[in-house]
Amino acid sequence: MLSRQFFLFLLAGGIAALANFGSRIALGLVMAYVPAIVLAYCIGMLTAFLLNRAFVFANPGTRLHHQALWFIAINLAALLQTLAVSLLFARWAFPAIGMAFHPETVAHAIGVAVPVVTSYVGHKRLTFRTTRHRE
Repeated sequence: MLSRQFFLFLLAGGIAALANFGSRIALGLVMAYVPAIVLAYCIGMLTAFLLNRAFVFANPGTRLHHQALWFIAINLAALLQTLAVSLLFARWAFPAIGMAFHPETVAHAIGVAVPVVTSYVGHKRLTFRTTRHRE
């Protein structure tokens, strides 16, 4: 069973993923695939930070600058995962099987989904961790 916090993380992440995915499609009209993925990821990351800070990880024991730095570090690792998976599918796997139905869009959707669990654990334990006081 999913915890309430993980469910809210998934919901916030889903909204951020839609922001990421939608902006990548729009940006793809005016720039190349890889830069569009990177810029769209930044849009999604900002959306995710604001939603997670406001609704998912209540009362973190860390300061805003700590949260921002860890959020960026964890999401840079997730960006590398997203980019690698997107390129793997769009440039290698889909051409190898002859898939021609929007291969870059489908590959990007898969790439965005890959880092969900690792990001949750990282943000829970590092970005928005609560401090525990010893009594």
